[in-house]
Amino acid sequence: MTGIALQIAIAAIPAIFAIVLHELGHGYAAWALGDDTAKRAGRLSLNPLRHVDPIGTVLLPGMLVLMQLATLHHVAFMFGWAKPVPISSWRFRDERHMMMLVAAAGPLTNFVLAWLSALALHGVGVLPPVPGAVAGAMLQLFILYNLALGLFNLLPIPPFDGGRIMVGLLPASLAAFWARLEPIGLFAVILLLFLLPQLLHEAGIAFDPLRDGLGRALPWAFDLVLRLAGHPDVGS
Repeated sequence: MTGIALQIAIAAIPAIFAIVLHELGHGYAAWALGDDTAKRAGRLSLNPLRHVDPIGTVLLPGMLVLMQLATLHHVAFMFGWAKPVPISSWRFRDERHMMMLVAAAGPLTNFVLAWLSALALHGVGVLPPVPGAVAGAMLQLFILYNLALGLFNLLPIPPFDGGRIMVGLLPASLAAFWARLEPIGLFAVILLLFLLPQLLHEAGIAFDPLRDGLGRALPWAFDLVLRLAGHPDVGS
């Protein structure tokens, strides 16, 4: 495997499985609460091809890879999303609150996976040097991707998981209003958190709340996960 191919594999494989397992968290939670739609659709599968979204799984990660290879000469970060698992919320006994639990299952899955990966880092030292270095890099990226995906999806705006959690927590009248934001929520987030910062940057104005927020939250969360997994010397 060439150096570039190895860099892509090290970055892409953890990203793909963080995204797929996030969706499986939703699907299995819905199944446990009485909705087997995802199961019947064949979406409770580890096969990444069953979860491919043309933009989130192919176009965006591909652009990130090309941009980083062109500028950094290696792949340092990956991000994307999978096709959402189908959920028939009308099957739930309490649609609003059970949908909140299904939404929370995605980020919770990512946080648990991050901790399990940090535990797995303890075993890297027993491997030969080269496989150990590759495994260590992939595990650390898997921790990072799971934390980034989990935290990003907690944005309290529908259709993100945090928005659906808010719908379950708010009083019924406010919840109904918040749920109606779902058709414009993704557009608003892309505009405010991705496009607007880039336009303002071109005008010499520093405004990037997503980068700033994750830039503060991710190192803290990464350090916390490693400590919870028994790596007390991290950051020292």
